[in-house]
This record gives sequence, structure tokens and C-alpha cells, in this order.
Amino acid sequence: MSNNIILSVRNLRKWFPVRLGFFQSLLKGKKLFVKAVDGINFDLKAGEILGLVGESGSGKTTTGRVVLRLIEPTTGKIIFKGKDITNLSQKDMRSLRRKMQIIFQDPYESLNPKMLIGDIIGEPLRIQRMGDPSEIEEKVLKILEEVDLVPPEEFFYRYPHELSGGQRQRVAVARAFVVEPEFVVADEPVSMLDVSIRASVLKIMLNLVKEKNVSFIYITHDLALARHICDRIAVMYLGKIMEKSSSDDLVKNPLHPYTEALLQAVPVPDPTAKRIKVVIKGEIPSPINPPSGCRFHTRCPKYLGDICREKEPQLVEVEKGHFVACHLYGEK
Repeated sequence: MSNNIILSVRNLRKWFPVRLGFFQSLLKGKKLFVKAVDGINFDLKAGEILGLVGESGSGKTTTGRVVLRLIEPTTGKIIFKGKDITNLSQKDMRSLRRKMQIIFQDPYESLNPKMLIGDIIGEPLRIQRMGDPSEIEEKVLKILEEVDLVPPEEFFYRYPHELSGGQRQRVAVARAFVVEPEFVVADEPVSMLDVSIRASVLKIMLNLVKEKNVSFIYITHDLALARHICDRIAVMYLGKIMEKSSSDDLVKNPLHPYTEALLQAVPVPDPTAKRIKVVIKGEIPSPINPPSGCRFHTRCPKYLGDICREKEPQLVEVEKGHFVACHLYGEK
């Protein structure tokens, strides 16, 4: 894996305005925002797989879409291959789309039901003008074979409704990789598939990542899966990164109480194995009005008192390459 940084995210925020009725807006007196992503920093190396892990509502999907500029950031910087793309026009972004792709979560919603599979996969090639019709067809047939949709000539002329869920997601993977991107975001790409076929789809996807040396952000709520496929993991909670390190180090030596709690949710093969219980209570708070100080303090089993409630912890390097935002380790 190269040490070259392909993507840098600095102080990235995405706040969605909340629409209120006329009388509600008068009573509130100020605008409200859903603070989906609220000041995060990370780097992605060339050829690296970075996992974004956390509960639903933690801001993982929004982060993935914002770094691809599918959603406009509120503030912060997105630097791709040394170029600041934060404020690029859509016209200028269009030429970058070939290098930056996404695999969506739902294979039932992400494919146009009125288009043939060959046309769905070939569409980005046509938009990017990557060959004449015969060359595009050849590339589509080749990628169909690479994602194990064989014989490719047969799948080329099918419609999405004629495929199973696993086959549809393979089409989505093929569409993302057919333009030979350098950076791909995968948003929980196997979470809607049957357990029996998840492993085969993941294997196909990861083989393409390694063969084509693609930098990859893998979004998931499954920490065990993230450890298995990712080089590094960043744990998100309520729009913030709470901890990030190499996958093995994060699992073997979790520092943040939230990370410990996520690990407790991972099943173990031995039901008699002794585990230190880290229990968090309640649901994730509203991102419209997140808790003051540390956002996790309302659910934290290691709550320290006023400092957690009043002061926001900064992400600090506790060990080499291991960062955590927690007053248990920061300056008190």
C-alpha cells in the first residue's frame, strides 16, 4: 500500500437546514440545522481501504456523499490528489467523476428498471466518452465477466427485475468499476443482501479494489466486517470521529467507550467466553440539538462529570497512528 495521500478531508461539515412552519419559525427565533457531519478530519492513502463505522445516524453515509460532492459541503475542505475540489463547479466536477465513484446500498433503487443491464453499465462510459459503441460494449462484457455475471452476453440484454438482489448489486459494482476509478465509496453495499451471498459479492468487490489499486471508503455498521476488510477504521458518532487507527489495533485495543460498546455487539463463536461488558443506554440523540461537550456523554458508561458535559474532547494521538477523542486520554 502506497503512502501517497489521495484524499484529505479537513474540518468537514454538512448541516441540513430544518424546514419549519411559519408560526414555528417565529417561536423558535432562529434557524435549526441537522448537523449530520460536524467537523471531521481524515486522510485516505492510495490503495487503502478505510472503514467508516457507527450506528445509524452517525453521519457515515453523508460523509461518503459529501466527499464525492454528491451533496454540497457546508464548510471545510475536500482535497483530491492534491487539488481542492470543495468549490469546483459541477461542470469541472464532471471530468472527475470518472476517477470518483460510489456503490449505493440498495441494489433495488440504484438501477433504472427501464434500462438494459448493458446500457446501465455502459452509461458512465458514454457520458465520459470512453470509446465508440463497439468499444463500450466490449468493456461492459469484460466487467460483467469480472463480477461473475456469466455468460456476459446473456446478462447484457436483461432488465434489473430479471436479476436477484445479489446479481443486481454485482451490476452496481460493475457500473462503478467499469470507468477504472481511482477512488470508490461503498455505502453498506451488502447490508440488504441475503447472508448466504454477502461473502461472494464482497470477495468480487475486494478483488477489483486490489487488482485495480483503488482507494476505498467502506461504510458499515458492522465492526467485525470492517476489521476483516479494512486497513484502517474511523468510528463515527453523531457527526464526529471518536476514534481512528489501524483495524487490528482498534479491535485489539479500543480506547473510546463507544468503540468498546460497538465491539460488545459483535457476536463471538464461544458462548462461554468471558467479556467485559460495556453497556450504553438509550438511543443516539438528535443531530439537530446534539449534547454539549462530548456528544457521547449522555450514554457513556465512563462519564467523568462536568468536563465531559462542558468541554468537547479533541482527537489526539494516544499511540502511534491511534487517535481518540475522549477526556480519559486528553488533557483534563
